[in-house]
Amino acid sequence: MLDPGPHRSTLPDLEGGQPHAVVIGSGFGGLAAAIRLGAKGYRVTVLEKLDAPGGRAYVFRQHGFTFDAGPTIVTAPFLFEELWKLCGRKLSDDVTLVPVSPFYRMHFRDGSHFDYSGDADAMRAAIARLSPGDVGGYDGYMKASEEIFKTGFEQLGDVPFSKWTDMARIAPEMIRLSSYRSVYSLVSRFFRDPRLRIVFSFHPLLIGGNPFTASSIYCLIGFLERRWGVHFAMGGTGRLVEGLVKLIEGQGGAVHCNQEVREIIVRDGAACAVRLASGEIVDADMVVSNADSAWTYRHLLPASARSRWTNRRIERARYSMSLFVWYFGTSRKYRDVPHHTILLGPRYKELLTDIFERKILADDFSLYLHRPTATDPSLAPEGCDAFYVLSPVPHLQSGIDWDVATEKYRRAIGRELGNTVLPDLEDTIVTSRMLTPQDFHDRLSSFRGAAFGLEPVLTQSAWFRPHNRSEDIDRLYLVGAGTHPGAGLPGVLSSARILDSIVPDARSLTRSKLETA
Repeated sequence: MLDPGPHRSTLPDLEGGQPHAVVIGSGFGGLAAAIRLGAKGYRVTVLEKLDAPGGRAYVFRQHGFTFDAGPTIVTAPFLFEELWKLCGRKLSDDVTLVPVSPFYRMHFRDGSHFDYSGDADAMRAAIARLSPGDVGGYDGYMKASEEIFKTGFEQLGDVPFSKWTDMARIAPEMIRLSSYRSVYSLVSRFFRDPRLRIVFSFHPLLIGGNPFTASSIYCLIGFLERRWGVHFAMGGTGRLVEGLVKLIEGQGGAVHCNQEVREIIVRDGAACAVRLASGEIVDADMVVSNADSAWTYRHLLPASARSRWTNRRIERARYSMSLFVWYFGTSRKYRDVPHHTILLGPRYKELLTDIFERKILADDFSLYLHRPTATDPSLAPEGCDAFYVLSPVPHLQSGIDWDVATEKYRRAIGRELGNTVLPDLEDTIVTSRMLTPQDFHDRLSSFRGAAFGLEPVLTQSAWFRPHNRSEDIDRLYLVGAGTHPGAGLPGVLSSARILDSIVPDARSLTRSKLETA
């Protein structure tokens, strides 16, 4: 596909042939978009900056350990199953998903813990151990979560919100569901114990949001998990990436790595090509960007081509927190540690204020610990465990110099883990690597190093978010965490699903029709 010449890749004559779609980035949103476009008759080329596909779902391998770099929680398997079905295959042909239970074990500073699962009876029993008076609140909360799920996910999750009237149409329902309230505020209506308020309000952190400011529409995650469960891909999340690439290639598409896109070329108001870091130009009949939406508009498109997503608007928008991620392997197994563990620090709201508002690196932290070898021992050498631990931290607007802060912060996390769930940790570590907000910026092209793109608040959701069909550029489409409906695997896969309703079917179009679509 890519011309060995110095300047331009030659696009084959499309007279009577397939229109060509270029997808920027091979995260889950980009790979899913490529498959859906391939099913609509497009010839698809995916261009990936890194040396392997996956984006945030990149896989690190070192010293016999396998580390999924990013998303590890699969909560809506049917969205993957749809992609395999489009290609005449079954997800189980290539990937084995296994349920994880409990979904999460949450440790509190007072020594108590809570096993969060999809088993309603087990949940009521766990609530009763902490706060018997709150057992009744569980059923009320899950009923509310289900109502929100039916509207926010089933009805609106794959609606493009291309017009402001789309937002106006759903406003009464959003008001009825109290979407103007924060997640924490809604949860507090059903639970009085402060620990349970944390248990049922932390979910926005999985998609980059602050539970105290994220719209209660995100309470739908509770029912979504209960309905489909939490799953893990045997062999790691990278198996899903490998399977998706295989589907694209089976459709006749291609995924090219080490191909960084530096510019989306616009002619007569429409995307018509991309320019690579090498200087090569790849022509396209349409471009789909799976790059961070703010990065796409701020760095890949000229300011002269943008009227809605101007530099000023991008700079003034609110962005998610970032993450400090430490991947490490141990020479022993920690058999008492489940697949997903959340260790809560001494502060909740105050810590989130430090991260999202004050943008300072606090001395305390809350941690998510991932132990995939609890489910799949093959991800580490025999007798060993693979982990990653992540800590929410401010994005780069904080001014933190991560070249200086990284090792000190890692040591502090190591001490905390060693004093709690991983005794003698420092003596057992045999391999280690870190990912910081600076890496999110430099390696993953995330604006301000924000790990999840735009912060999920009501005024940056649905129509207010960058649209899946660009408001500024014809024949430019956006998928991934920074567009509608948002971050998390269900969100980014649904963003690609939206393309089904806004991208014309290539088989019904000649090239001239495509150019005027």
